[in-house]
Amino acid sequence: MSLVANRRGFMFILSSPSGAGKTTLSRMLLESDDYIEMSVSATTRARRPNEVEGEDYHFLDTKTFEQMVHDAEFLEHAKVFDHYYGTPKAPVFDALHQGVDVLFDIDWQGTQQVASKCPGDVVSIFILPPSMAELERRLRTRAADSELVIQSRMSKAASEISHWDAYDYVLVNRDIGESLATIQGILRAERHKRIRQQGLSDYVEALLQSDESK
Repeated sequence: MSLVANRRGFMFILSSPSGAGKTTLSRMLLESDDYIEMSVSATTRARRPNEVEGEDYHFLDTKTFEQMVHDAEFLEHAKVFDHYYGTPKAPVFDALHQGVDVLFDIDWQGTQQVASKCPGDVVSIFILPPSMAELERRLRTRAADSELVIQSRMSKAASEISHWDAYDYVLVNRDIGESLATIQGILRAERHKRIRQQGLSDYVEALLQSDESK
């Protein structure tokens, strides 16, 4: 990365209805870029056999989670099916301070919470499917869900898509390779924004002084 000053990282949010390609694009982005890391959420649900503490989630008891909410230690949080989920502030802010971007896989409600607290540190993208028929086809191709779950996801998709205009960028995922390239382009451009170039004014001043000394 060629920057003229130290850079502050930012929160890079990808949202989409289930089946639109968000998970695949997130994985590909993380594999291709050393300057971005995945945000690890906290939850009060039980850890599954294949999950790793600190990698998949931070697993907390309800009392600890509620105390963290009280102490304003989350960027966003919500209760889903009797379990809490939330994004701890501290590790995210530590990464941003070190010039590392943090990738978020959250819905529009979580996006609103984060953006309202840290408007200058958030870049958000909503990923749309080419059509609702294609979205359903992708869900069925995965062969991972029952018919009832597929119909539930399709019903929820319409509600999620209705919030597309709350995002900075909107991307129609027709081709996974092209979509990844578009996301990478947005990431590169956002990294070079003036407001994220810490020490830029000092660099420019030194540049001008070196010219005057000739």
